[in-house]
Amino acid sequence: MRASRSLAALTAVASLGIALTACQDQASGTVVAHTGARYVETLTNPPIRGCHRFREGVTNIKNYTLSSMLLYTTPDCTVPPGGSRIYVDMQSSDQVVPASGLWRSFSFAPE
Repeated sequence: MRASRSLAALTAVASLGIALTACQDQASGTVVAHTGARYVETLTNPPIRGCHRFREGVTNIKNYTLSSMLLYTTPDCTVPPGGSRIYVDMQSSDQVVPASGLWRSFSFAPE
C-alpha cells in the first residue's frame, strides 16, 4: 500500500509540473479582433512566442489575456519605415486610427 501512495503522489506532482510549464508558453485568455462592427476572429490561449497574423486586417483589438501585446500594420510583425507599432496592455483594447491602416499581426511584449 505504501508504494502505491508514494507513486500516486509522485504522479500528481509530476502532472502539476508539466501543466504549469505548458501554461508559461501561452498567453492565458483570448484576443478578439473586429473590423468595424464585424467580428473577424478570436484566438484563445495563443503562444507567447512568435508573430501572429490576423486572417484579414482588423480595426479593433480586445486583449483579454494576461500578457501585453504589440500590434503591427504589417503581416510579419515588422515596423515599416516611418511606421510604428502599438502597445496594448493586458485586459484592455485598442481601436486603429484610420490614417495608420489596419492591424495585420501582433506579438506579445517581452515580460
